[in-house]
Amino acid sequence: MPRKKESGQELGEINRKKAPTIGTMHMRRRSGVAMGLLLIFCAAVTGKLFKVSVIDNEKYETLANNYHFGTMTLDAIRGAIYDANGTVLAWSATVYNVYIDPQLYQEEMESIETSNQKKEESAAENGETADNIINTNELENEIVAFLAEKLEITETEVRESFEQDSRYYVLQTQVEKDVADEVTDYFDSLNLTFIGTESTTKRYYPQNELVAAVIGFTNGDGDGQYGLEYQYDDYLSGVDGRVISAQAADGEEMPYRYSTTYDAEDGASLYLTLDTTMQYYLEKALEELVTEYEVQDRACGIIMNPKTGEIYAMATYPSFDLNNPSEIYDTATAQELAALPEDEYEDAYLEAREKQWRNKAISEINPPGSTFKIVTTSSALEEDLIDLENDTFYCSGSLIVLDTTIGCSKTSGHGTQTFTEALMNSCNPAFMEIGLRLGIDKFSYYFQSFGLGEKTGIDLPNEVAGSYIAEEDMTLVDLASSAFGQSNELTALELITAYAAAINGGELVTPYVVDHIVNSNGNTIVQNSTTVKRQVISEETSQTVREQLQAIVENNPSHNAYIQGYSIGGKSGTAEIRTTTIEDDYVSSYCCFAPADDPEVIMLIQADYPNPEIGYYGSTVVVPYAREVMEEILPYMGYYPEYDKDDYNEIGVSVPLVQNATLDTAEATLTSLGLMYEVVGSGTTVLEQSPITGTTIAQGGTVILYTEETTGDDLVEVPDLTGMTLSEANETLGYYGLNYVCVGGSASSSTATVLYQSETAGTQVQRGTCITLTMEDGEVND
Repeated sequence: MPRKKESGQELGEINRKKAPTIGTMHMRRRSGVAMGLLLIFCAAVTGKLFKVSVIDNEKYETLANNYHFGTMTLDAIRGAIYDANGTVLAWSATVYNVYIDPQLYQEEMESIETSNQKKEESAAENGETADNIINTNELENEIVAFLAEKLEITETEVRESFEQDSRYYVLQTQVEKDVADEVTDYFDSLNLTFIGTESTTKRYYPQNELVAAVIGFTNGDGDGQYGLEYQYDDYLSGVDGRVISAQAADGEEMPYRYSTTYDAEDGASLYLTLDTTMQYYLEKALEELVTEYEVQDRACGIIMNPKTGEIYAMATYPSFDLNNPSEIYDTATAQELAALPEDEYEDAYLEAREKQWRNKAISEINPPGSTFKIVTTSSALEEDLIDLENDTFYCSGSLIVLDTTIGCSKTSGHGTQTFTEALMNSCNPAFMEIGLRLGIDKFSYYFQSFGLGEKTGIDLPNEVAGSYIAEEDMTLVDLASSAFGQSNELTALELITAYAAAINGGELVTPYVVDHIVNSNGNTIVQNSTTVKRQVISEETSQTVREQLQAIVENNPSHNAYIQGYSIGGKSGTAEIRTTTIEDDYVSSYCCFAPADDPEVIMLIQADYPNPEIGYYGSTVVVPYAREVMEEILPYMGYYPEYDKDDYNEIGVSVPLVQNATLDTAEATLTSLGLMYEVVGSGTTVLEQSPITGTTIAQGGTVILYTEETTGDDLVEVPDLTGMTLSEANETLGYYGLNYVCVGGSASSSTATVLYQSETAGTQVQRGTCITLTMEDGEVND
């Protein structure tokens, strides 16, 4: 059917119905924009929620917790420090903080007042007098007096603590357990809960001043300060725990008893290479040295294993008490400070305190003097610049280098010498010549190869590096003086480490103090071992060096750490200090090792600025004490003297065991050995003897035989024998009823005199005791 044609009017009406109006179009456009904006807003909100709830969850959870919870740190127990044998050097014991809840205190006092009022009202209703009324003023006074006495704080401080607007206030820290228990029991008896105790730790150093400069100490916050306490603080400190207490909606902290505790993870413990017995021997000798020679700028010493780098002992004297590190330990220094005007005291005190804390062996540098000649020797031998059989060195008393005259310690000169004699004489011109043979480039190369001028890398803080004249700046005059140890400056540790490389087969090793670290569960988490930096010289060269140093000791025993029956190598040194403020001061040192053919221990002792009027040569000042330490540590380490027939004839007779023998048998035994005897008592059996069996005494010595019980009071005072000839010493000791045995020098020489005696003059010893005499015969070498 044909479509009906629509009129114009009808078409207009239809179009008006089908086509959107302009207003409608605008509305739809606005709706689309709004929808888009809404979608963008929703996406932004969703993204923000995702960021808050997922990405930054931990941050906002912490903020929420901080709002709802109060936190308090629980200190981890700091790890202990032990020596090589398990002796405790530092440990943390449990002590307690005593705290109060001041708001709870007020609440409990108010509760008592309320209870009193109710009792009084109830009693009044019955026409009675109230019982058990507690006077809160009197109770407070009693509590204040008790806390002030037990915690050693003032009553004012206690009263002020009650007024704090807090739920947690520490009254006293580091309270010992017995006191903390008394406090707890007291308040339990009063049925008061506003006070409590919490465990914490306190650092103790059972050995007091022993190894102080190496161990270091902690500050009031328990953080390591100086020494191993600082170096290994991350291991020792552990991980602190937390106590989380709830807070009310208004942010006020709820009573402290409403809390959750997260335990601390205790720190790990250090086990050292140090041996406290060897440390004690070293520190004892340093104290004697400093006292005898009035050493002005302290002395230090190091004992180490030359093959491994393990430090057995390291000491500075005067030391300080680790349990009271801020107190000036040296009596003379403390007296000097006390005499200062008030305006000068503080700076001087701080300087003295910092100085006593400083580990001299690794933190101070000085010219090494003739001990450095071992480095020059090793370098020249390695380069085949010394012919031990054919080379000679002439010393006139000085050597001219580039118009500069440099003298020898023996101004008259040593004349013509072999190298071994030049080394034994410590002849400066000979070593200047050897240094010039090496040349600047080779000398500088070996200087650095021996690790000199750089830190050794020991696991201790505040180590400094030595200084020297750089190769590009060095002149031949500098080279000559450096070759005998006068123009470079080293720490004691640098020097002994280089010395060790010269005698251990040629390897430069890194010294270390911590052997291993054990965590709180008993598991080893760090194990240190030998680190060889490089091969400096060959084993063949090192063997030659050992032989030369052993020859020095055996050919000049009175000026070295010669001990009969032991093979020891060593070299002394005396460095002269000349500055604008210091003139004619010296650094005296001695380095020795044993056994000479296969060294297992090496020791360096250094004394800065001994009184030159008493003595300043290393061979005079330091050697007797180095010998003393070696005599003590070698048997302790399991090394015992080995004598041949000539040795036995020279040193004397070993006292036999005659105790419990009949008097006739004892007399016959002693007579057969060429020994004299003196009988004390009227008995027929020897009950005691002096010296004891095994003691070596000179031929013709006297053994005291006690045939009756003694009270141990047969004592005599040791005379001063220094400077006496052997015959004079023998006569003097005989008068006092004492025996002797000689080491060093020649006992038959009429010029030999006593340099050192094993028992200090004035000491009380049992009659018959043997005094070891160190004899000196010949000129002093540095």
